[in-house]
Amino acid sequence: MKPLSRRIYAVSAIVLAAVIFVGVNIAIDSTFTTDRLDLTDNGRFTLSQGTRNIIADLKEPITLKFFYSKKVAADYAQTRAYADRVRDLLQEYAALSHGKIILQEIDPAPYTPAEDEATADGLTAAPTDSGDVVYFGLYGTNSIDGSAAIPYFSPDREAFLEYDLSSLVYRLSTPKKPKLAIISTLPLDTGFGGMQAMAQGASQPFAVYQELSQTYDTLMLGQNFTSIPPGTDVLMIAQPGPLNDQQNYAIDQFVMKGGRVLAFVDPNSELAAAGNANQGMSGPSSSSLPRLFQAWGVGFNINKEIGDLELAQRVQTSGDPRNPVSIYPVWLHLTHEQFDAHDPITANLQVLNLASVGDLYRRKDATTHFSPLVVSSDKAALLDTEEVRLSQRPEDLMSSIAPTGKQYVIAARISGPAKTAFPDGPPAGAEQAEVKSAKDINVVVMADTDILDDRFWVRTGNLYGKQVAAPFADNGAFVENAVENLMGSTDLISLRTRATNDRPFTVVQNLQAQAQAEYQQEAQALQQRLTDTQQRLHDLQQGQGERGSSIAMTPGQQAEIDRFKHELIDTREQLRDVQHNLRKDIDALGEFLAFVNIALVPLLVACFAFLLAWLRRRRRARAIPM
Repeated sequence: MKPLSRRIYAVSAIVLAAVIFVGVNIAIDSTFTTDRLDLTDNGRFTLSQGTRNIIADLKEPITLKFFYSKKVAADYAQTRAYADRVRDLLQEYAALSHGKIILQEIDPAPYTPAEDEATADGLTAAPTDSGDVVYFGLYGTNSIDGSAAIPYFSPDREAFLEYDLSSLVYRLSTPKKPKLAIISTLPLDTGFGGMQAMAQGASQPFAVYQELSQTYDTLMLGQNFTSIPPGTDVLMIAQPGPLNDQQNYAIDQFVMKGGRVLAFVDPNSELAAAGNANQGMSGPSSSSLPRLFQAWGVGFNINKEIGDLELAQRVQTSGDPRNPVSIYPVWLHLTHEQFDAHDPITANLQVLNLASVGDLYRRKDATTHFSPLVVSSDKAALLDTEEVRLSQRPEDLMSSIAPTGKQYVIAARISGPAKTAFPDGPPAGAEQAEVKSAKDINVVVMADTDILDDRFWVRTGNLYGKQVAAPFADNGAFVENAVENLMGSTDLISLRTRATNDRPFTVVQNLQAQAQAEYQQEAQALQQRLTDTQQRLHDLQQGQGERGSSIAMTPGQQAEIDRFKHELIDTREQLRDVQHNLRKDIDALGEFLAFVNIALVPLLVACFAFLLAWLRRRRRARAIPM
């Protein structure tokens, strides 16, 4: 037989390879429906175990209707790409649920029943340049008429997509919301403008309260409460006012009977102070629970707050473009190194932004276990709260901190056996059914209430008439994690913090802190010298002007003025040198990185190309027969 030509072999090989490629893809697509390869540092595109637990715990089927205006949005590449990701993720949810999640995709084309359905389900219509609208949202229902919706998938919350979807599924799977009672002098549910301002659109609830109210049946207790409502699962206390004996007893007995408490106290609440100054509120600027803390074994000094040289935030303090920021040691930027990696409340946190925080400690007479959750660095010290309130210059606070080498506790979990705060019996007017001790209480305490302040952790914007919150820190996640953990669930905890990973330029931050510490004292001395010289020169010139321009200055006076002018110029030059030294190491690092990116990498590629060419040439030379 005549052998086949090489061309036929080549064509046959190509056809066979194409058949194998298509067959393998079909086999993989039908077999590995939920498998993914995620090479991101934090597994951003891999479903967390919390999501898998929520899906696995579904008892009844739920229906998810994904509304997406496919044709109208075809010209918007960013929306189209985001919609593909949402669709893929929803399909993965449905595949993992084994039929418990029924996914429907609906294209609400203009003037169709599908568009009416999207409107009836409360979805948001985003206008386009052509005059049409785009629907891009999700509506879910369960078997008992419960419903939940994501009106529009905002690009600002793309990083929180898995949390938003899992939270919606979780709410549909638990139609009866757990009860969360709140005691607070802060208007968490209305904002500082109050109910009237909120009704007029001039105020809105705190972002953390809005998040909590979506998942829990929240109830704000008035300042005159006398008992904790029956059925309360968790009691949250935030910046409480002075409590009378009956109120302390109600909280005490709630804890003694197994109730869980999340408490936020503060030696210097900047959030409360701002409300008092701008909104005419009368709430306390500092808060504590002294009688209850004593029974729970918690120590807290209401007159001291933490100043931390390492965790201090950089804040805007002046309009000088050459030196616009200062390091403010009582505003703290905490990262994972300050969090307990073993407690579910803090294990996944990445960033907390706090202000004017206090110090918690275990009392010597405590019978409870005291487990720190959030701590300062070891370059911290305690400052007098009154000194901080009166200080106008961050530099003065920085210079007053003498680090003790101790890590101060900002938040802690209190557990184990505890005795009542009322050993002599209930106060007058209180219930007589008394519990004297408990085998195991469960309380979480944080010595800061500014964690609840929106400006420290979330950016809120308006998207087609809807408020959209995009967190940049994990303040809200800490609160929600704590409530959920005290409720007895942890499935959503691992999802809240995945998108707020803080990846700062730590080398630059360390250089800044080192330079600030090294040159700050010299810069302050030069600045004071500059101010004094300017004042003396001004006094001389002012005095000469008062005597009249017709009187000539003596040579001695003119020489003194000239000397002050030269001293002024010399001081300014020294001050510029010091300010330049503050940035020289950072600038050198920037120049090195620029060299690496612009020149070094191309040089290495060129060297590799030359080496490869030389090796090939040498190989060819060896192959040529002599």
